Amino acid sequence: SQGDNVGYWETRDHYILMTEQIYNEPDDISLRTLMDSYWEGWQELSVHPEDMASRNAVLRRGENLIDGINERYTRLREVQTMINDDVYVSVNEVNDILKEIGELNVQIAKVKALGDNPNDLLDRRDMLTEQLSQYIDITVDNRDKDEYQIHYGGRHLVQGENVFYLDLEPNQQNEGFYDIIWRHSGELADFKNGKLGALVELRDGDLRQEIQKLDTMTLNFTDMVNEIHSNSYGLNHKTGVNFFVEQPFVNNLSGNFDLSGDGEYDHSMIFRITGINSLDLKAPIGIEGVMTLQGPQGNREIPYYATDTVEEVIDRINSSGSEITATLDLNGRMILKATPSADNDNPDFVIRHVEDSGQFLAGYTGILPGPGADSAYDWEQADAILGLRGGGVQFAVAPQAHPSGWITINQELVQDPSTIAAGFGENGRIAAPGDGSAALAIANLRTKPIMIGPMNTFDDFFAASVADIGLKGEISSMNRENQELVMKELKDFQSSVSGVNIDEEFAEMIKFQHGYSAAARFITEIDKMLDTIINRLGV
Repeated sequence: SQGDNVGYWETRDHYILMTEQIYNEPDDISLRTLMDSYWEGWQELSVHPEDMASRNAVLRRGENLIDGINERYTRLREVQTMINDDVYVSVNEVNDILKEIGELNVQIAKVKALGDNPNDLLDRRDMLTEQLSQYIDITVDNRDKDEYQIHYGGRHLVQGENVFYLDLEPNQQNEGFYDIIWRHSGELADFKNGKLGALVELRDGDLRQEIQKLDTMTLNFTDMVNEIHSNSYGLNHKTGVNFFVEQPFVNNLSGNFDLSGDGEYDHSMIFRITGINSLDLKAPIGIEGVMTLQGPQGNREIPYYATDTVEEVIDRINSSGSEITATLDLNGRMILKATPSADNDNPDFVIRHVEDSGQFLAGYTGILPGPGADSAYDWEQADAILGLRGGGVQFAVAPQAHPSGWITINQELVQDPSTIAAGFGENGRIAAPGDGSAALAIANLRTKPIMIGPMNTFDDFFAASVADIGLKGEISSMNRENQELVMKELKDFQSSVSGVNIDEEFAEMIKFQHGYSAAARFITEIDKMLDTIINRLGV
C-alpha cells in the first residue's frame, strides 16, 4: 500500500531533520571549530614550549572540545531515546487499532445477519485500516464477505474477530531498546516499511551509526593524543601521563570478561594490539599469505604478496571492510584497532579474531605467535592476549560503551598544567625547555591520515558527517513530498469512483422533488373529489 510509504518517509524526514539540527551549530561554537582551536593550541605550544600560558590555553581548549563532544553525544542520544519512546507509543497505537477492527468485524457480522446495511461501521473500519497502513505494510483480503482479513508478510493481523497483537521486549544487547515481537509467538517482528519500520531503522541504523562515528572519532583522537603525550615530557619533567582519561570496559588487566554470566571469565575484551617489531612503510615485505580478520558478517580474508610494501598491506586492511584497522605507531610498530560493530550482538571496539596463514602478522610484525589457526587470536576465551608473542605485545582493554559521552581531561593536568608535555627528549634524556617536538606532533595529527574507519583524517570526519546527514535529509524530504503527491492522487481517484458527485446528486434531488410535488397534487385532487362526493352530492 502507499500508506506505509507515506508513514515511512514522514517519520524519517521528521527525525533526520532533528538530527540535522544537531550538526547545524553556529560556527563559533561548532565541534569542528573547537577541534581546530585545540590543534592551534598545540601549535602555539610547539613554538613556546616553555610557556605556562600556552599550556593553560591547551588545557582550556581541550576542556571546551570535550564538552562539545559530550554535548553532541548527549543530543544524538536524546533523539535515539525519543525514537525508542515513539516505538513504544506506536506499537500500543497499532494494538488499539487492531483491537477496534476486530470488534467492528463482530458488530458488522451481527448487523448483516439481521439483514441491515452497516454503512457507518464499514466506513469506520476502512478509516482504521487506512490508519494501520501508515504504521505497517499491510494487505487486505475481503474476498470472503463474512470474514475481513488483514495480513502482514504472510501473517494474519486480523482474521474476522481474531486479532494478533504486537508486543515489546527490552533488548539488553541493544542497550535496552525495545524489540517489536509477535505476542502470540514471541518471534521478532521485522518491519521494513511504514512508521514502525522507519523508527527501528532510524534508531538501530541511522542514529546508532551517527553515535558510532562520533565514538570512533573520539576514541581514536584521544588514543593518538595519549600515545604522543605519554611518551613526552612536561615542563616539570614528568612523563608517562595521558592527556585524556580512558575508562576500560572491564577492570581486569587482561581484558577478561564473563559474557555468559555464569561467574567464569569466557571472553577477552581488547581494543588495541601493538606488535613488537619496527617497520618501514615503504619496504617490500617479501612474504605472502592471507590474513583473516573479523567483519560485519563473518570474517574477511585479506591476501598479501611478496611485492607489497608495508603501506600497501595497511591500506588493504583498512579498505577491506573488516572491523579491524591498522596503522603504525611512533616507533613504526604495527597497531591493530577494533572499530564499532555492525551487529548489535557484538560489542563495539573489541578485537574478535586475528589470523594469518603466513608470517606477516607473526614474525614480520610480531603480533601473532605464528601462522595458522592454532596461533590465531580469538576473543572467545579468557587471557587470549597472553598467547600473543609470549605476552610481550602491548595492548589496551576495550573502552566503556560510548566514549564520546564520558571522555575527560586528566585531572593531574588540571591540577598542575606544567605536566602537559611538549617535547620528546632525546636518547632517553628529558626534553629541554625549548623542545616543542611532541606538541608539534600532536598538532600535526589534524591532517595526518590516521583516522580509524572510512575517513582518512579528523578533518575528513567533520566534512563527511555534515555531508552525510545533509544528503539523508534531502532524500527523506524529497521522498516524503513524492509519496504525499502519490497518496493525494490515489485519494482523488478513490473519491471519483466511490465518492459523491454533487451535480448528479442535485439532479436526483430535483427529480425526486418533482415526483413528490406530482404525487402531492394527485393526493390533493383525490381529496377534493372525495369531499365533493361526500359533502355536496345529495342522496
